Amino acid sequence: MNPIRGLRCYRPMLKPSISLRSSTPARRTLVAPPQPNSGPLLSRRADRELPSLGSHRRWLRTIPIFLAIIGVSSLAIFNYQKSSSSIVSSTLYALRHSPKARELLGDEIYFAQRIPWISGEMNQLHGRIDISFWVKGTRGKGKMRFKSTRESRSGYFNTEIWSLEMEDGTAVPLLNQTEEDPFKGAI
Repeated sequence: MNPIRGLRCYRPMLKPSISLRSSTPARRTLVAPPQPNSGPLLSRRADRELPSLGSHRRWLRTIPIFLAIIGVSSLAIFNYQKSSSSIVSSTLYALRHSPKARELLGDEIYFAQRIPWISGEMNQLHGRIDISFWVKGTRGKGKMRFKSTRESRSGYFNTEIWSLEMEDGTAVPLLNQTEEDPFKGAI
């Protein structure tokens, strides 16, 4: 007995009920082949000369533009990182709740510019923070400076300078040496 004929479970595959192909075949446009002397016939040989790439000067002019865009973008990204850090948020919060700052700046204390520029160093890993940025309120505008250092790797940050310099040049220290450090638990 033939082993293939003995298999009775063989069934042909069923056809799918939904046809994936369209019922009409795609039509090809028929274009007559070119006749001799009918016009220019384009031909490319494999051993032909490669086209020239043009001048290198145009490419060299774009390098400074590219580097300038990369530089400005990097500065903007790093400044955004500084402005959204917890240090800047904490100093701005403490500035809003400081009686001296509210007396000078008024209410609604926030960044002076729509996109603030945070100047200075913010290096929490090595324990050095020295930043300044412009703030404004309903009464005035000033530049806030904050400097804090950490002596040891596992120690706390000690606030050294927290001041507000108004537009007219008067500098007001906001850190009262007799009171407890307002940033002790924030940083």
